[in-house]
Amino acid sequence: PIVNEFEQQYKIKVDVVNAGTVEFLQRISQEQDDPQGDVLWGGTISTVSTRGELFQDYISPNDRYLPQEYRNVEGNLTRFTNILSVLMVNTDLIGDIEIKGYESLLDPRLKGKIATADLTRASSGKEQLVNILYAMGQGDPEAGWDYVKALCKNLDGNLLGSSTAVYTGVATGRYAVGLTFEEGAANYVNGTSPIKLVYMKEGVIGKPDGVYIIKNAKNLSAAQKFVDFLISKEVQTIVAEQLNRRPLRTDVPSPAAFPPLDEINMISEDPHQVEQNISRWTQEFLSIFYSAYSPAEDGASGL
Repeated sequence: PIVNEFEQQYKIKVDVVNAGTVEFLQRISQEQDDPQGDVLWGGTISTVSTRGELFQDYISPNDRYLPQEYRNVEGNLTRFTNILSVLMVNTDLIGDIEIKGYESLLDPRLKGKIATADLTRASSGKEQLVNILYAMGQGDPEAGWDYVKALCKNLDGNLLGSSTAVYTGVATGRYAVGLTFEEGAANYVNGTSPIKLVYMKEGVIGKPDGVYIIKNAKNLSAAQKFVDFLISKEVQTIVAEQLNRRPLRTDVPSPAAFPPLDEINMISEDPHQVEQNISRWTQEFLSIFYSAYSPAEDGASGL
């Protein structure tokens, strides 16, 4: 609906290509001399900021309507919405297992029934790892690795190729529970759906995603209009009322169906610590994940 509205108002045709944030960062890097896109829309600020050199400086006049802590002080990172990491549960499959948070995922009955996204392809996978480390380490991410080792055993080789594969996998009944983000899961919640959202009792981190103009964009003026449009009051209202996202503008309330932030155990990360360590943490997680899964034990030949 946002793209459709933009096209109608500005008479500008928009071509949308879907993929994981990390994949797009790799592609944009490869295409620096001849960009094939104008805007990267989506991906958390913490993920995209690691490749900030790929994006064009532009501060929208609408940026002043965002809270001070979410404004584009970097020059090329415009915040769009507030993204919370959550657990998505299929109540038809979960049985009598009560999911309250990360600790619940260690129940041996869930082995092989948990979905999470590949950290090397989707920013939601990285954000969940960061959330896990800070929550299970009680603020010290290096103290969260014992939990990661236990969780990886229960993942039993399931590391999906995209954020979409996680929440659609839970929604269609392939998995009982998924580690995902609020909007992705909330789009499947309705009066007849077997889907519910769980905000981890151990702590939830909220991170802004964004919209970023690719450096040397061939349609720079149109890209700037698109950024302005995304953080306009009109679109932020669509975000809240139609798209199950938490808007950032101070003059637009969050979706009524979402619990207020003061009812969730919100925790924070140290962004500088994350930036300095996320590459190492990603590799450490992958090493643990592949070590935890032994195909020989169940007769399989490989992942």
